[in-house]
This record gives sequence, C-alpha cells and structure tokens, in this order.
Amino acid sequence: MSTLKKKGLPDNVIPWAKPYLGEKEKEYLIKAFSSTWISGGEFVDKFESDFSSIIGGKYTVTTSNGTTALHLALLAAGIGPGDEVIVPAFTFVAPANVTIQTGAKPVFVAIDPQTWCIDADEVRKAITPSTRAIIPVHVYGNVCEMDTLVRIAEDSGIYIIEDTAEAVFSKYRGRYAGSFGNLGCFSFQATKTITTGEGGAVVTDDEELHKQMRILRSHGMRENKRYWHDVVGYNYRLTNLQAALGCAQLANRDWLTGEKKRIYNRYFGNLSGIPGIHFQHIADYVEPVIWAVALKIDQDYFKGDRDFLITELLKRKIETRPGFYPFSMMPLYNAESNILVESIARNIISLPSYVTLSDETIDFICSQVKGLMK
Repeated sequence: MSTLKKKGLPDNVIPWAKPYLGEKEKEYLIKAFSSTWISGGEFVDKFESDFSSIIGGKYTVTTSNGTTALHLALLAAGIGPGDEVIVPAFTFVAPANVTIQTGAKPVFVAIDPQTWCIDADEVRKAITPSTRAIIPVHVYGNVCEMDTLVRIAEDSGIYIIEDTAEAVFSKYRGRYAGSFGNLGCFSFQATKTITTGEGGAVVTDDEELHKQMRILRSHGMRENKRYWHDVVGYNYRLTNLQAALGCAQLANRDWLTGEKKRIYNRYFGNLSGIPGIHFQHIADYVEPVIWAVALKIDQDYFKGDRDFLITELLKRKIETRPGFYPFSMMPLYNAESNILVESIARNIISLPSYVTLSDETIDFICSQVKGLMK
C-alpha cells in the first residue's frame, strides 16, 4: 500500500480493463438520444459504412455483440447439423458455443506453442468431408497464419470465418485482421479496443452473405416487405445509441491504438528476456494491436503457480485474469485432452491493459510481478 501511495498511484485496485469514453462519445450519444432514433438510425448506418472503409470489406453488418456476430456468420454460411467447424483448442468459448447452437460439431485443433493461435498444420490434418468452416481466432491481438489458412480453405472448398474479437486493427502483411476470410467477426464489448458497451459486426465482400445476414439479423424479415418472413431469424440488431459510441471510438482510433501499442511496448520493455516469463511470439509481418497483454510463466521461476500470482497481485491491488480454460478441461465440450494446450493455458496470466494506464503504473505492476519470482 505504501508503494502505491509513494508513487502517486490510486489506493483502489488497478483494474484489468476500463473503457475510455471521452467528449466525442458524449456528444454523439446525446445527438442519438435527442433524435429519438434510439434503436436503428443514422449512427448504425454510419458505423457500418465507416467500419467497412477502415477494415477493407465491402459490407458490414452490425450485431448486438461479438457472439451473435459469429452465430450470424455461421448461419449465413449455411452451417448446420452434420457439419464440422474447426475451432482452436485455446480461445474464449464463443466460437464453439455458436457452432453447437447451429447443430454443427466443433472440432478442436491445437495451437502453436509460440503464438498461441491455431496451428495451421493441425488444421490441415483435421479436415474431413464434413468440414464446412475454419474459425481462426486472433488471440489477444496476435494474428493467425492467414496465408496458409486461406490456402487450406480454398483447397478444401470451405469457409473461413475469422474471430477478430480480440484483434481489431491488428494487421497481417499490411491488411487488417478480419479482412482475409469469407466473413470477419468483431466484438465491441466493454473491454475491447473500441467499445459500444456490447455490440459486434461481421465484415464480408460477399453480397449474398451480406443480404442473408441482414435478413437473419432482423427476425428473418424481408427488408422490402415488412412482416413477411422467409426464414427463422433473430433479433441481433445494434442500437443507434451503441452505434453512436462506436462512431466516436472509430474517430479516435489512432489514439486508442497508439496507446495500446505504448502499453504493450512498456510491458515488453520491462519483462521480456527475463527467464521464466514469455510473451506471445509475434511474427515480423504482424502489426498487432494487443487487446490484453498476456504472459506465460514458468512456475519453476516463481514462488507459486499462475493462480498464486493472481491472488498475490490482487493483494497488491492489481487485478489480473487467467488464460482461457481449454475445451479439453471443461467436460461440457467432450474434447480430447491435449497436454501442450493445457500446459500453456494454465500458465497464462493477463495484465491490466486499458488505454489510460500510465507508464508509471505499468512499471509498478511489472515490479510486483518480478517481486513474486524466486
């Protein structure tokens, strides 16, 4: 506690995440509120148009959250019972859950031990006549080997549905993540690099997929014939109020991404090269916008395991998070055990990464992590 006070840091817990909302967000939100168009409206249209222009896709369909974006993409692609969808064995559960919701089967594939993203060689081995799609997840802001994955998908005649929830504005060989697949899915949840509170989007160059998603997003109702329904649909729409926040965040994206890069570089400068601490490997041709700075620790170098670190750092008023539990550790998913994936997952700790985190606070966090080493 005394260290926190001496350095001028807050007495309360340093949170793992905190959204940045400025004057532009307030201005746009009030404008949307005053218009009385609080469901659909001009900010939804503007956000979709602006996001398409930035990411480089022809069409954007906004959704109520990142999970519904994934579900909408799978439905538009015609994924259903009897189909298989390849999903990384280490990721947040949304890609597997929405696959199950369509009636298809998730097929869990190992990750690269250095990048923590899906292993393209393992993807190739996992393809069967029932495989209809691959969902590469750009974990923590790193980007999967998209050149190889695109070739695999094209050779096999299957879809790529990118899960870009954690990697908005990350680039691979100069192109934005989410622009390589048939469909690119994004999340704007409160902890993400840009936020609408909740909210998501799907980007595609395919006009037919775009049309199908717009119908499915609004109860399956024809856009030119109100209350006429050709398919069973959903209410997955983004509100105008949320889109207003999103438009303001897009307008401020250079600053937001710049701060994300500053934070990652500060952590890397403090902790890289220390035995027992490992960052994700990021290829030279990837320009990441790291959503959450994560470390893989070697327990032999610390006074306890990863969960010990989480507990001890919280005592020091630093909130952290564990890595995602792999599907093989959760009985619900009936996934085969993978010792490599499980070892990586149980040793990952994610540190505070929000854009207003000061260099001084980052230095303090790093000092506390190093203080828990043997």
